[in-house]
Amino acid sequence: MSLLVVGLSHRSAPVSVLERASLAGDAKAKLLQDTLASEPAAEATVLATCNRIELYADVEKFHAGVAELSTLLAQHSGVGLEELTPYLYVHYEDRAVHHLFSVACGLDSMVVGEGQILGQIKDALALGQELHTAGRLINDLFQQALRVGKRAHSETGIDRAGQSLVTFGLEQLADGAPVAEWAVGKRALVIGAGSMSSLAAATLVRVGVAEVVVANRTAERAERLAGILNQSGGAARAVPMDDVARELTRVDVAISCTGATGLVLTVEDVADALGVPADTAATQAAPGHVPQMRTEPDAGSLELHGAWADNGEAAAQSVRTPKPVGAEGAAVRLALLDLAMPRDIDGAAHRLDGVRLVDIESLADAAADAPMAADVELVRGIVADEVAAFGAAQRAAQITPTVVALRSMAADVVTNEVARLEGRLPGLDAKQRAEITQTVRRVVDKLLHAPTVRVKQLASEPGGAGYADALRELFDLDPQTVAAVSRADAPKDDLNDTTGAESAKRGRA
Repeated sequence: MSLLVVGLSHRSAPVSVLERASLAGDAKAKLLQDTLASEPAAEATVLATCNRIELYADVEKFHAGVAELSTLLAQHSGVGLEELTPYLYVHYEDRAVHHLFSVACGLDSMVVGEGQILGQIKDALALGQELHTAGRLINDLFQQALRVGKRAHSETGIDRAGQSLVTFGLEQLADGAPVAEWAVGKRALVIGAGSMSSLAAATLVRVGVAEVVVANRTAERAERLAGILNQSGGAARAVPMDDVARELTRVDVAISCTGATGLVLTVEDVADALGVPADTAATQAAPGHVPQMRTEPDAGSLELHGAWADNGEAAAQSVRTPKPVGAEGAAVRLALLDLAMPRDIDGAAHRLDGVRLVDIESLADAAADAPMAADVELVRGIVADEVAAFGAAQRAAQITPTVVALRSMAADVVTNEVARLEGRLPGLDAKQRAEITQTVRRVVDKLLHAPTVRVKQLASEPGGAGYADALRELFDLDPQTVAAVSRADAPKDDLNDTTGAESAKRGRA
């Protein structure tokens, strides 16, 4: 196994860089195709969410793999390699496995313990299988990551530490008040009808808002989501995107999560919804205008410095400056939650009087200060155990084709020797020939049993990869025969449903 992951996330890069480096569906497919076309990579898949972009690959050489994968990420993300490099982290072999398992358990999420990442990992595996870029290693790794994530959520209380990004965002909008009390009587606008928007709409209904209005570029999707919300006991209706400006004047809360490449709500749109004159809005939205507001760290002003290490750990130090995110004691006329990457809502809107804006930046800062549950340590123990087990299984699997080839060679020797014996002793009857053949086979099996069992045990231990090479050398096995066994045992591109995650729960992590 030569697993390599190169990526960046909310832990290593500022939101402004993540926003620019986000990958659309077509870009992910092209990235994987180009990765397989590059010399160092034999298989690959990409895990891309609003908070991370990670390229996983099976590579022949570490340094060549890092250079190639980094270059490919830069090319397809649209961020220059020189600018992107300080924010990249690199993990290799067991450390790469440990990283993905931690991600699957929610330990590396913005909101620790959230479970939406499992749906995204499943989607990443499905994409690799659909494009035939996921081979044995990627299939085994991502299937096991899904199982580890499910185990962490079922065997520990990590869910108490984590929650969905939507719920966490609503808590920030509520500013310390119970969300259910804050939501009473409010009307909400949800822009978008994808998985995260669907989750947001369902959460709003659950916490008790009076009405949810769904706007989407595809009217059918908006109507379908509104219908589901009504069936679940909520009050919802669908409107076309052209009606967003009008609906914004009628609601108390707006949540946006679309795949748009530009802004969905400009600062002028928000000002118009509040009835703020253009000249007043321009003054309030200017950088120098600082209303009396509660302050939170501004991730947009982070000065981050990444450092690569041989084992792949990216180091980052940050310097944060205050940023107004909500009025201190003043009435909030419009609460905005932007869960999109790139962002949907102009960040300058937070400077308008009467507006509270929560976006990925402010969520990252708030999550950094959230208390860690004791169950996190239990999950870390699960991850450590699963990484060790996965490594042992992979190392043992690597020697299996060699053992199969050895036994095949031994069977050929037995067949040839029995045939030679029959030529020299033609008078043997069928019973005698069968007894001699069985005896020779038993001798060969007994001679091979102990060394093959022992070599599998040794191969499963750290540093055991060399035993397969030793076995091939000692018995002069044909490398093509071993390779043929490996190809015959290759996995099919079938995605097992190991999570059962509903599409509405596959938000961004």
